[in-house]
Amino acid sequence: MPLYEFEGKIPVVGEGSFVHPQATLIGGVRVGKNCFIGPGARLRGDWCDIEIGDGSNIQDNCIIHARPDFTVRLGPNSHVGHGSVLHGCILHAHVLVGMNAVVQDFADIGDGCIIGSGCVIRTGMQVPAGKVVMGVPGKIVEDVSPEQAQLWMFATEMYQTLPRRYRETSRPI
Repeated sequence: MPLYEFEGKIPVVGEGSFVHPQATLIGGVRVGKNCFIGPGARLRGDWCDIEIGDGSNIQDNCIIHARPDFTVRLGPNSHVGHGSVLHGCILHAHVLVGMNAVVQDFADIGDGCIIGSGCVIRTGMQVPAGKVVMGVPGKIVEDVSPEQAQLWMFATEMYQTLPRRYRETSRPI
C-alpha cells in the first residue's frame, strides 16, 4: 500500500484494517482497527494530522486534509461515501457522509448524524447529534429516524466485513 513518510511523520494502520493499493496515506495519518480505505482515497497528513476511528470506512476517491496544525478526527464507525472531501473537520461516532459531500474547516458533526449526498457543510457549522443535513449550503432538515439509523448501520457493518474479505481474496490479475 502506498504509505509515505513526511517530515518524520509516518502513517500508522491499525490491526485488521485494509488500505487499498491505489489509496495513498501521507505523513501523520492514523487509521484505527478494522477500517477500510478504498481505492483512490487520499489522506494527506503533511501539515496536519488525521485520525480515523476504529471500524470506519473511507470509500473510493475521498480526500481528507486540513489546515496547518489541525487534527481531522473521525470517530469510530464513520462511513464516508464515494468522492467526499473532508477538510479540517471533526466527525463524532457513527457519522454517515453521503457521496460527493464536502465538510469544510472547523465543522463539528455530532454522533449519529447523516450528511446527505452532495451536501456542502460550511466552515464552522456545528451539527448536534442525530440530525440529517442536506443541501448546498447544508441545513439541518430532520432528526435521524430509527429506519435511517438501522439502514446505515447495516451498510457500515457490510463495510466492516471488507478488510478481511479483501485481505483473503483480492488479487491483481
